[in-house]
Amino acid sequence: MSLNAQEQKILEHSGYRFAGNHAHAGAKICHWTKKSILNQGECYKQKFYGIESHRCLQMSPAIPFCYQKCSFCWRDLSHTETKWDGEYDDPKTIIDDCISAQNNLLCGFFGNDKADKKKLEESKIPNNAAISLAGEPMIYPEIDELIAEFKKRKFTTFLVTNGLLDDKLKSLENEPSQLYLSLDAPDEKTYKAICKPQTEKGWENLNNSLELLNSFDSNTCIRTTCVKGENMIDPKGYGKLIEKANPTYIEIKAYMCVGYSRKRLTLANMPEHQEVIDFAQKIADSIGRKIVNDSQISRVVLLK
Repeated sequence: MSLNAQEQKILEHSGYRFAGNHAHAGAKICHWTKKSILNQGECYKQKFYGIESHRCLQMSPAIPFCYQKCSFCWRDLSHTETKWDGEYDDPKTIIDDCISAQNNLLCGFFGNDKADKKKLEESKIPNNAAISLAGEPMIYPEIDELIAEFKKRKFTTFLVTNGLLDDKLKSLENEPSQLYLSLDAPDEKTYKAICKPQTEKGWENLNNSLELLNSFDSNTCIRTTCVKGENMIDPKGYGKLIEKANPTYIEIKAYMCVGYSRKRLTLANMPEHQEVIDFAQKIADSIGRKIVNDSQISRVVLLK
C-alpha cells in the first residue's frame, strides 16, 4: 500500500518529494543541509562523524510503513502501515529520483547571495544517505539492494531501524556504514507506553536485534530519544540493554517538540541540554563508557 493523493499532497506541502511511481519512497531537505549551505552551522553528524551536511541526502524507501507509533514521532501516525501490499520501486529509481528531488529543492539557493557557491556545487552530488526520513526502512522489500546500490555510488549510509524486523536484520548481507538501533525505553512497560508497537512481539524482537548488533562489522549506534516525564528513568536498565548490543557509539538525544508530535506531547516533554548530559552521564557510568562529544543546539550527547 502507498500513500493516496491527498496524503502525498500534505507531505509535499511540508517539504517531502516522492521518488518512483508508487509513493512509498522520497526525500526531504534537512534543516542542517540548508544551514550548511548558508554557512550558518552543521548537523551534529558532521561534528561527531565527519558527515558533510551539505552533501547529505535525507531519504526513506518506506515513508508510510512502521511497526511502531511512537508518541515522540514527528509524523502523522494515521498514515502508518505495517504490511507491504502491492508493488514497489527498485533501488536505482529511488536513488536517482531522490537525488533529483534534492537538487530541485535546493535550486533556489543559487539565487541567494548568502549561499556558499562551492558547497552548492558539491551538494549536487550527495555522498551520504541518511536512511531515516520517515517510516521503518527495513520494511522496504529491497533494503539490502538499496544499501548495495548506494555503496556502488560511493555513498556512506546511515541506516536507522527500530529493531522489530530482527530476522531481516539478521539476514542483511550489505551492511550500512553505520547502523542505528533505536532504544527508547529501559523496560517493556515503558516501551509499550511510549513506542506503541503494532505487534505483540515488539519488545522480544527489539531485544533480539540488540543481541544481533554486536555481530555487525560496520559501526553501530544505539540512539535513545529522551522524553522528559516519560522515559528518562532507570539509566542502569538502559545500560544493561546497551551492553547486550555493545555498540560502537551511543547517542542520547532530546525529544524535539516538532511536527505532529505536538498533538501528543508538549514543550514540557523536551529536556534541556544539561538534563540530557546528566542522564547520559548516568548511563555512561553504569556501563563504563565516556561522554566524548555533544551538540547543544541539537541537544545530543555522544558516548563511546
